[in-house]
Amino acid sequence: MTITADDLTVVVPTRNESANIGRFPASLPDELRLIVIDSSTDDTPDRIVHLRPTRTTVVQAEANIPQARQLGADLAATPWILFTDADVAMDGGYLDGLRAVPVTGEVGGIVGVKDTAGGHEGYHRWFKRGQRLLHWVSIPAASGSNMLVRTDVLRAVGGFDPVLTVNEDTELMFRIRRAGFRVPFAADVAVKAFDHRRLAAGRLRKWLHSLIRGAVLLAAPGSRWVRRSDWGYWRRLAH
Repeated sequence: MTITADDLTVVVPTRNESANIGRFPASLPDELRLIVIDSSTDDTPDRIVHLRPTRTTVVQAEANIPQARQLGADLAATPWILFTDADVAMDGGYLDGLRAVPVTGEVGGIVGVKDTAGGHEGYHRWFKRGQRLLHWVSIPAASGSNMLVRTDVLRAVGGFDPVLTVNEDTELMFRIRRAGFRVPFAADVAVKAFDHRRLAAGRLRKWLHSLIRGAVLLAAPGSRWVRRSDWGYWRRLAH
């Protein structure tokens, strides 16, 4: 079995991305369905509809990222959902790469990769190597910029944790893996990042933030230490 465009809905949370949104909708193949859950106070939703008027649904709702991802998933009517972000562009060979991933009933999710559209090439190269290494020891190191989840499996494991405003992507894939599903790593299923503000603010800090929080979520999934705080993740970007 393979995943085709007819099997897939793209879900994206947005908040005040007007100046940043141009590349993403233009990069999506026309045949893909797109659901945007928007919490903006600017003209982001209008720009999205203007840039991609067909097969696009924009729902405005005040929501954090896991809530927005879940709202989009609840509206999806396809067997698979691609969760991604507004600050990436889909690689031109994305659907071809996805069709090459063998999918059986044991597969509950797929970890794609994030390359760069320019800048911080070394960081992205080593991050991808880290994902591959973790996959080798059966740890699905997923990024919300490019992860695919089977819709029925998402519902079976309880969906996204609405309290976890950072690493909600990794935590969901950990639960899918714990539930007994396979989560393959797909190095040829790629998006490209073009907004590097967080890396510019400190690559080492971002890497350590992801590594330590991921380790806590893996070892102690219910820990209040990670669920009650983002450890300054969003505040640092805002400044």
